[in-house]
Order: sequence, then structure tokens, then C-alpha cells
Amino acid sequence: MIVCYAQGGGLGHLTRIRAYLHTREVGDEPVTILTGSPFAGDPRVVAGRPVLSAPAGLDRDALTRWIGGTLAGLRPRELVVDAFPAGLSGELSAAIVPAGTRVVHLARLLRWDAYRPLLAADPLEFAETRLVEPVGDAHRAYLESVSSVVAPLTLVDPPEPEPAVPTEPGGWLIVHSGPVAEVSELVAYALDVAALDGVRPSFTLVSPNRPDGLPPGIAHHDVYPAWPLFAGADRIVTAAGCNVVRQLARWPERHRMLPFPRRFDDQYARAARARRSIS
Repeated sequence: MIVCYAQGGGLGHLTRIRAYLHTREVGDEPVTILTGSPFAGDPRVVAGRPVLSAPAGLDRDALTRWIGGTLAGLRPRELVVDAFPAGLSGELSAAIVPAGTRVVHLARLLRWDAYRPLLAADPLEFAETRLVEPVGDAHRAYLESVSSVVAPLTLVDPPEPEPAVPTEPGGWLIVHSGPVAEVSELVAYALDVAALDGVRPSFTLVSPNRPDGLPPGIAHHDVYPAWPLFAGADRIVTAAGCNVVRQLARWPERHRMLPFPRRFDDQYARAARARRSIS
């Protein structure tokens, strides 16, 4: 069995786990996902895999005990830890890993100075750390100190049929799974960009959230995954999360990013790096 630990409130953690399992071709091996994400209740996201969530309201020590007890019961061959090498709140340490379990880390860009205080005194030791994007120097140095192997991994999303969403030729997509306020900001940004470009495209918002006051003429669809729609759009307007920047790397000229502040994710650095790559 493989257990994937994907703690975090956003959709991105589960999307990355989904891509990892496809990329590594796990086949029919059982997979259990440990997460508190509200998106774990969506069968489109977890693809039928069982999900376990800690009881609400646990403090860090209680969460650590719950994770240790859950792993002891599951006895996984492999534990995959997404994004945060010590967990979202510092709840992961070597003590929670059953004997014989191989531990893998999927590393992405972090605001390392903000995250570093959460590192455990007895850190997880990783058989391998796979970098799904470049990370900062201090972050990488830490990963090399606790990992037998640190190497890049190019994630590939599982194949999906194109969603049955009507989009007009030359249309623009606005894609975001975050809070309604951010969706509204992205809509306003897309309208501003179109005005500056001197064009009047059709707009389609792809999001689980439809903001109040969505301007007339902007269609809304709750579609997952959104990436099969990208090939047919003239512009795709998004935040600067790890997955969507990866998925749109093949069409940098179509991509417009508006980064948002996050506690640990560094969307500003990621957006700046992506823009430099096409300048």
C-alpha cells in the first residue's frame, strides 16, 4: 500500500498527488490519501481512492498521534509526503513512520524562511525527494541533508477526456479553485488585460466557486480537471500555483498570472520565474 499525506486546504495538493501516482505508474497497488482538504469529497479529484481525515480541532501534538496511529494501522510500503517536509504545522517527524516504510517527498517552492521554524528535531528521512519545480538554495540544502536522493521529477497528469464545456474560438479562460474573493480579482484582472490588449473575447470562468456579481456575459462552469480546456483558449488567466504553472508551461504566450499571497507557497517568486523564462 501507498499512503499519500497531502495536508492543506487547497486543491493543488490533491492534484499533485494524482499526477504523481500516474507518473510513477503505481498500477493497481492500493492507495490511501490522508488529507484535510475539502476537495477530498469530490470523486473527480480523488478518483475513487479512499481518504482518511483527522478529527477536526486537533492541536499539533494530537494530530501527530493520529497520524502515527493511522500509519501503524495501515502499515504502508511507501509514504508520500506532499509539499511540506515536516507537515503543514510541523506535525511530521521520524517517530510517526512505521519500521520498513519507504518515505518519499514531493518538494515544491516554499517561502523557506517562513516555513523553517516548523522543522522537527527528529526530521523525516526521505529515501528520495522529487523536485516538481526548482526550490530555493536553503530549502534544497535542507532537503539534501535529510534525503538519500534529491532529483527533479516531471509530473504528467492522467489523461482525461475534454470536458463538455462550450467555449468559443478565440475565447479566454479564467481558472481558479481558491476563495471567491480571489476569483473575483482574477475576473477583474482578465477584463483589464483584455481592455489593454484592445480585444473583446468571450470569457469562461472555470471554478468551483461562482462569485456574486459575476459580470454579464462571463460563463461559469465547475470543471475538474481544467487543463484539457487550455489547448483551445487564446488566453488563460490564473493565479500562480505550482500545478497550473506547470500545466501551462507549454503555452507561456497564452498565460497571464496574478499571484496571491500564501502562508508558505511563494506564488510571486514562481510567477517571476515563469515570466523570466519567456522574456
